[in-house]
Amino acid sequence: MDGPILKIDGLTKTYKGGVQALNGVDLEIRRGEIFGLLGPNGAGKTTLIGAVCGLLNPTGGTIEAFGLDVKTHWREVRRRIGLVPQELAFDMFDFVGRSVAYSRGMFGCAPDPGRIEEVLKSLSLWDKRDVRIRELSGGMKRRVMIAKALSHDPELLFLDEPTAGVDVELRRDMWKQIDMLRERGVTIILTTHYIEEAQEMADRVGVINKGKLLLVDDTAAIMAKLGRTEARFSVEPPLAGIPAALAGYPLSLDDGGATLVYRGGDGTGAGKREIADLTRLLVAENIAFTGIETAESSLEDIFVGLVEEREGQAA
Repeated sequence: MDGPILKIDGLTKTYKGGVQALNGVDLEIRRGEIFGLLGPNGAGKTTLIGAVCGLLNPTGGTIEAFGLDVKTHWREVRRRIGLVPQELAFDMFDFVGRSVAYSRGMFGCAPDPGRIEEVLKSLSLWDKRDVRIRELSGGMKRRVMIAKALSHDPELLFLDEPTAGVDVELRRDMWKQIDMLRERGVTIILTTHYIEEAQEMADRVGVINKGKLLLVDDTAAIMAKLGRTEARFSVEPPLAGIPAALAGYPLSLDDGGATLVYRGGDGTGAGKREIADLTRLLVAENIAFTGIETAESSLEDIFVGLVEEREGQAA
């Protein structure tokens, strides 16, 4: 099938009391990709998911999934979507295997013990199939939520903060599971507070804040366009000003002239090349330095900077 698996046009949602959770969101999701939706609490991430999954009625705009209008064909669309919500929602006294099998039936799928076994094994839950959910750790409960969402073989999977409250080791294990799902052809939309998670997993990233989608692009392209390199040279003795020979570089002084700060580049490696050139120039100009600290801007730096920039423009 050609075309996007999900197409959102002009989506708005205003709650009673006038709170606008979504403000004219336009978004297309490509089949087979992992899309990272980033934003702070209250940005509109969960509202957007709820609208696509038919859990709430948008105030305006249209949503098409699999080429179908969600409002008109919500039952068929929902059957082809998997959702792992933020909150753990299941009968804590039920058994793992039975709970996952029940979810498959809820979507009208015929019983398939072999498929349920496959899902449980892929999430390291097979040996827990006869254990009550309440006896599991928080991380394992999160895996059960993912298993339930996968039980009916969805084509589009929403993961709403899937690793919130999960330790680093388990989080990385879940990343592997997500990668395996992509290999099976599942399209994944991932909302997260962990910038590292989106940077590691997502093919493309969207930044949402206060109901507005600020930016959508390939993860690598965002880093290339907005990424920056910083280097801090500890100089001795301190400089009274930027030497004329260095005037062509984006430099400033800190710590009373004891630190020469470079901030430049564009995420393509230009910053690293300039730092190398700058280092050679400092030596040539007999400007003594005792150390260099370098750092690349992360997606988090970019996200924070972008939000601050847009808020400044709106002020």
